[in-house]
Amino acid sequence: MILVTRINGAVFALNPDLVERVECTPDTVITLVDGTKYVIAESVPEFIDSVRHYRASLIAQASRLEAEPTNTHSSATSSDDDNDAKVLPLHRNGR
Repeated sequence: MILVTRINGAVFALNPDLVERVECTPDTVITLVDGTKYVIAESVPEFIDSVRHYRASLIAQASRLEAEPTNTHSSATSSDDDNDAKVLPLHRNGR
């Protein structure tokens, strides 16, 4: 999920995999695959950059997981902290 800002300043999380298109009309309008539209404060290039960073973080996380040695301990003795996903801040304040 990425964070985007509505024109009124409210921030919400959006699944970029559901985006069909992004238009500049001059406001940035996001259209989802189900036809839902959102008008956001970020520009089209800023939105695309956020999506790019989000997807790059997924690939980087998957690469790190593949590089980690397989845990040979039983799930009862392994730490839950080892299995927690890291949340990356993708919203840039001040834009």
